[in-house]
Amino acid sequence: MRQWVHSRFGVWGLCLGLRVYYQETLYKAFIYPVHLHSPSAAIPMTSFVQSKAHLPQAQSVNGANGAAPTCKISIVVPIYNEVESLPRLVDAIAQALQPTGFSYEIVCVDDGSSDGSVDLLRQLATARTDLRAVVLRRNYGQTAAMAAGFHHAQGAVVVTMDGDLQNDPADIPILVQELEDGGYDLVSGWRKQRQDDALTRLLPSKLANLLIGSVTGVKLHDYGCSLKAYRADLVKDLNLYGELHRFLPALAFIEGARIAELPVRHHARQFGCSKYGLGRTFRVLMDLSTIAFMKKFLTKPMHVFGLFGLLSLFAGTALGLYLTFLKFGLGQAIGDRPLLILAVVLFITGVQLFSFGLLAELLMRTYHESQNRPIYRIREVVGRDED
Repeated sequence: MRQWVHSRFGVWGLCLGLRVYYQETLYKAFIYPVHLHSPSAAIPMTSFVQSKAHLPQAQSVNGANGAAPTCKISIVVPIYNEVESLPRLVDAIAQALQPTGFSYEIVCVDDGSSDGSVDLLRQLATARTDLRAVVLRRNYGQTAAMAAGFHHAQGAVVVTMDGDLQNDPADIPILVQELEDGGYDLVSGWRKQRQDDALTRLLPSKLANLLIGSVTGVKLHDYGCSLKAYRADLVKDLNLYGELHRFLPALAFIEGARIAELPVRHHARQFGCSKYGLGRTFRVLMDLSTIAFMKKFLTKPMHVFGLFGLLSLFAGTALGLYLTFLKFGLGQAIGDRPLLILAVVLFITGVQLFSFGLLAELLMRTYHESQNRPIYRIREVVGRDED
C-alpha cells in the first residue's frame, strides 16, 4: 500500500514538474521576447496617461473614426429593407443641408436587406458625391449597423436617423445648431407628436422611457428616437455591443457627456412595415441591466461582487460557528439539520462571489490597459502646460 501511494505521488510530482518547466520555457521563448522587443514596451503606462492628460478631448478635431474630419456633418442611416424610402430620404437630407452651407456626407449602412435596397444603394452612391454606402454581409442588427456607420463617418458632427422617412431631415440643422451653441456633446430628438399606434408603440415606449430614466439617471422623454446629433469625439469613445443602440444617451452619460433634448417632427410610415414590436421587451430589460451595472461598477466590479461575497461568507461562517457550538458544546446532532447545508452553501457562494470580483477586476484592468483606454475623460485643460 505504501509503495503504491509513493508511486502515485511520484508520477504526479513528475507531471507537475514537467508542466512548470514547459510553461517557463514557452514563456521565455515566445512571450518574453515579444515584450522585450515590442516598441510599446519602452513606453510605460504612466507616460500614456500623462500624455492623455494634456489633450482636451472635447476640443479635438478628429472625426468619429479617429482621422481628421473631411466634412462638417456625417448623417448615419441604418437601412433594412427600405427600397421605397431610399431615394426620397437621400433627396430630403440633401435639400435640408444644402441651404445651410455645411459640408456633409450621408453614410447609409445596409444591414442585410433582401428587397433590393443594396442594388439601389450602389446606384445612388455611384451617381451622387454626397452618399457613401456601407453594405454588411448579413443582418447584424441596428446596433451593429450604427457602429459600422460611426466607424466610417468622417464628419466633426455625427447625426443618426432612421431610414423609413419618419424622422424629418429638416430637423438636422436645428440639432446641430443646438449642439454647437449650447456646448453639448449629444442632442437627442423628442418625438413630441409621435405618429404611431397608441397601444403597441406609444404606451410601451413611455413606460420604457420612465424605467430607463430612473435606472440610468438620464431623464429623457424619448430614448427610442433615432434622430440624434453627436460630437465625433464622443462617438469615438462609444463601444456598441449587443443591442445597446437604445441606450446611447446613457452610454454617453457614462463617458461624461453633456446631453440635451429637443422636440422634433415625426411622420407616419409611408412604405413597408415597422421592424419593432413588443417582442423586444425582454431584450431591453437585459440591456438595461447591463447599462445599470456599467454605470456604477464598470471600473470597480469588486465593490458589488466583493460586498455580496463577504456578506455570504459572514453568514456561512456565523452559521458554522453556531452549529459547531451545538455539536461540541451541547452535544446535539447536526447532521440532519438544514442549517448545515445552508452554512456550506453560503460559505462556498461567498468564496465564489469574491473570486468573481477579483477576476472582474483583472479583466477590467486588462480591458483598459490593453487598449490604452484611460478610466476618465477630459473636457478641457485650462492654463499653461508645465513639464
